[in-house]
Formats: sequence, C-alpha cells, structure tokens
Amino acid sequence: MDKLIISGGLPLNGEIRISGAKNSALPILAATLLADAPVVISNVPHLHDVTTMIELLGSIGADIIIHELMSIEIDPRAVHNFFAPYELVKTMRASILVLGPLLTKYGKAKVSLPGGCNIGARPVDIHLAGMRQLGAEISIDGGYIYAESKGRLHGAEIVMDLVTVTGTENLIMAAVLADGRTVLKNAAREPEVTDLANFLNSLGAKITGAGTDTIVIDGVSSLGGGQYKVMPDRIEAGTYLTAAAMTRGRIKIKDVMPQTMDAILYHLRETGAMIKVGENWIELDMHGQRPHAVNVRTFPYPAFPTDMQAQFLAMNCVADGVGMITETIFENRFMHVQELQRLGANIKLQGNTAISEGVPMLTGAQVMATDLRASAGLVLAGLVSAGETTVDRIYHIDRGYECIEEKFSQLGAKIRREGRKIAG
Repeated sequence: MDKLIISGGLPLNGEIRISGAKNSALPILAATLLADAPVVISNVPHLHDVTTMIELLGSIGADIIIHELMSIEIDPRAVHNFFAPYELVKTMRASILVLGPLLTKYGKAKVSLPGGCNIGARPVDIHLAGMRQLGAEISIDGGYIYAESKGRLHGAEIVMDLVTVTGTENLIMAAVLADGRTVLKNAAREPEVTDLANFLNSLGAKITGAGTDTIVIDGVSSLGGGQYKVMPDRIEAGTYLTAAAMTRGRIKIKDVMPQTMDAILYHLRETGAMIKVGENWIELDMHGQRPHAVNVRTFPYPAFPTDMQAQFLAMNCVADGVGMITETIFENRFMHVQELQRLGANIKLQGNTAISEGVPMLTGAQVMATDLRASAGLVLAGLVSAGETTVDRIYHIDRGYECIEEKFSQLGAKIRREGRKIAG
C-alpha cells in the first residue's frame, strides 16, 4: 500500500498549475449519459475517483476514449445496462450520480447504496424523495436502489430539507429530460453545481438560477453532443495556498478561478499572508513570517468549505496563537485530530470545535490517513514537522489530488511516494 514520506521544515516556493475540479468532473461525467451524441470533456483530473466513474460508465455500455492530457470522449449511445454494482459504488459516493441520468433517460436504474469517506451521515433520502416527486417509483432492497418511471418524468416543485450538493446535482440531471418545469428550492450554490448546469446547457438543456438557492429546469426532449472544459479545483488550490502559508513560503498557483475562493482567501489574509489575485492566478507570500491562528466555521458555499477544514486545522497547529475550527457539515470529520497530536499538535476537541494552540514546529512521526481531506491535512502537517513524517493509507489522497508529491516537489518540498501508485 502506498505511503508518502516527508522531510519537513522547508518553505514552499515556486509555481504550479491547478488541476480540474474532482467535484465538478464526477457529475459532468455522469451527465454525459443524458446526451444523444458523443461528448468530449477536457481538464479532467487523473484521480482514482475519476477512474472509478469512467469504469462505471463503461460497465453500463458507454464507449469511452481517453485522449492525451485526460481529455475524455464519451459516447453514451451504446448504453444497454442500467446497473451500478456495489463493487464500484462502494469506494465512491459520487457513483450515485448515475441514478438521475439513467432514470430520466432510460426509465429505470439499479444503483448500489454508496460508500466513500467515512466522515458522517450523508443520506440519499433527499435524492430519492425528489425523484419520487418527479414521478419515479423507488424502492430499496438488499443494499440497492431500484428506480423506475412509467413514461417520462414530470416537472415538480421540490423543496430540499437540507442543502446537499450531490442531491442538487442528481435532481438537476433527472429534471433535464422531464416533461415540464422543475423548481429546486434550498438548492446547493457551489460552483461545481454551476459548472454542471453550464455543461448541460451547452448540450441544449434549459437551466437557470444555478449558483443561487433556487434552480429552475425546463425539461427538453433530448440533449446533443459537444465539448466542455471542467472548472479548476478550488479545494486543491486552497490546499496548496494553505501549505505555503504554514511553511512561511511564497507560491503562485495558475489556472484557477479566484472568484470561487473568497472565503478561503479571506481567512488566509487573516493569517498575515500577502495575497495578489489575477484573472486566473493567485500569489501568496508570507515574507518568512509565521502565520497567525484563525477562527473558522465551515458552512455551505459561499461560506468556508468543509473540504478545507483539515488543512486549516493543520495550519493552526503551527500558527501563532489559539485558533478554533468549528465543523457544522459532517459530524465525524475530526478523525485526523488524533493523528495530528502524534506529530505534537496541541489540540483539544470540544464537541464540533477543535481548539489548537500553535507550536513553532511539529515533530515527524508515522500517521495514518482516515479520509481524503484529512490525509491532505496530514501531508501539510508533515511539511512543517522536524525530521521525517510517514503518511500511510494515502489511497485516500489519490481520490482527490492529482500528482500531489510531484507538485509539492516542484515547490521545493522533500516528499516521495513509496509503493504502487493507486491512481495510475
């Protein structure tokens, strides 16, 4: 099993390019099933989750060609199987995103209940309730969701009990080919939802309001083919900027959308970082200074993202002062605290808040990744630890970060991978 070995204590310095957004690529790949012609998706990150989604699409009959630089051509016209098996779905919750497209286009789907990171309850009830309102008959048996529609789905007004990104995306896709108008209220506002809507509109869908909490979908009879470029990954971008801040370094990240990162940049400026922003780049310079501790509360977009919580907690561990990180999205997302404490972090948990008093430097040790973003936090902590840090079980990190050791090496970090590369 792969592990990363890090020799810490060096400031990051240099330039890197940010990859396409995993959380955008996955729903867009699933949405290609809705087309009646080939679709080419570019700027797709080379990640384990993306490989799983491609394998899933192939298993249901889509013809797939992977071009250079992870441009993927998908022809859904040969789809003949409407079954997403447990073996594929168990490793990635986003697999449930094929439910909406299969149901609305083919009238039936059998999808395993999803797996993925064990960071808390993410029930699919909201997905299923919304699809029932669109006219689907749905049952759950033996760990599988069985969905069927007699004829075309029909538009409906759906008020979601909770803000859910994947639920919003699944219902958008189900509604695109439904008869009539669908209105999603209390919809997720994340940029990745907007990216999905923009992609579908480029194929001929009629979606308005993406990026707000009310999304309107006027159903169309079919979608054509086309080409689309996945947006940059704002979480990857935030991870590298945070790494530069906590190592007292200076970096420039390119191919980003700064306007999607307002909350992250706001709190990075609170640490004392000097930040310059261009149309598609961000530069951060700590001028060799130790970051100030910050207080952060996670909340749905446009507030501070839960996917950056572990990275900011790692930064607070070496920051000047006491910082508080409050997690409001997932109840089980502080599993990395114990691992950070193994590195010498001074953290106390009080309910859903992690209170940390920064120390000048952590101390290298062997730690274990527990989920995707926790593993990123542990890698960042290793960069500011004296001696050698080994991060085990990094198959988690390969689900969300493309070539993480190569990119950190480009910035001057001493980091290497040992073992077989899972995502390759």
